[in-house]
Amino acid sequence: MAVIEIAGLTKTYRVYQKSEGLMASVRGLFHREYRTVEAVRGVDLTVEAGEFVAFLGPNGAGKTTTLKLLSGVIHPTSGSATVMGYVPWKREHAYRRRFALVMGQKNQLWWDLPANESFRLHQQIYRIEPREFDRARDELTELLSCRQLLGRPVRELSLGERMKMELIAALLHAPEVLFLDEPTIGLDVVAQHNIQQFLRHYQQERQTTVLLTSHYMKDVAALCRRVVIVAEGRIVYDGSLAGIVDQFSNHKLVTLAFADDAEPPDLSRFGTVVERRSPKIKLQVERAKVAEVLAAVLNEHVVSDVSVEDPPLEEVIAGMFTQVKSAG
Repeated sequence: MAVIEIAGLTKTYRVYQKSEGLMASVRGLFHREYRTVEAVRGVDLTVEAGEFVAFLGPNGAGKTTTLKLLSGVIHPTSGSATVMGYVPWKREHAYRRRFALVMGQKNQLWWDLPANESFRLHQQIYRIEPREFDRARDELTELLSCRQLLGRPVRELSLGERMKMELIAALLHAPEVLFLDEPTIGLDVVAQHNIQQFLRHYQQERQTTVLLTSHYMKDVAALCRRVVIVAEGRIVYDGSLAGIVDQFSNHKLVTLAFADDAEPPDLSRFGTVVERRSPKIKLQVERAKVAEVLAAVLNEHVVSDVSVEDPPLEEVIAGMFTQVKSAG
């Protein structure tokens, strides 16, 4: 069953283009020049109930704009979208009680008040029964190991602690759809891991439909089976994480360790040398030639260890963005 259905969704902005110089500024008072920015360009997307989907792309690709459209924060220029059967920008109360939006760079909690006070405000906004509110708050604080933080002003919390509070506030009313925009941005490795563990457990238990944007590929690898990639406002890939590497990378990384700490030989004729640390050497080799290269190297040299791996996901996606930009 499709929970999110998007067809031809487009959002354009008319932006004032200011020229440099005093005279240009004076002319701008009487004759303004504008340009049209296409933030989202004809997006088609369907998300099934219970899916955890990564929504990736470079800065300015249209990720956050799409989430704002699906949350009803802004109106589209054209196209259609429904979430659980609701048109988001109609902003019906029944819809607003069934989804949540968490933005890593925006706060929904009162800065000078303890998080618990903000939670009480959410209880009133979403009309959560007192017993259900207490149960949800206690469960979420237990999962995130942050009960001791509820009475402290939000401004005194660390970035990771604040994100925990933001997630609790968003989930108190048990939303069926959750939009996450960079939830781990700026967090240290430990805090990122804790948030990932919580989101994975919560989503699996509740089967919440989640759409996640993130620049951290570890978030994506830890949480999502399906990846949707947007570039310049349109979808350029929709499939599995492994499929990205298969489709957009034509090489693998071969690491060879030579026996007896021998100085690595010159293997540049087999591929591009990307790292050389005696007694190891790392080669970038065409995918179709990996077996041939390994056979040739093992025939000529004594090797104590060998590993073959795909290039880092960040590298593959960055290369894909470059291809898309060049093609556009």
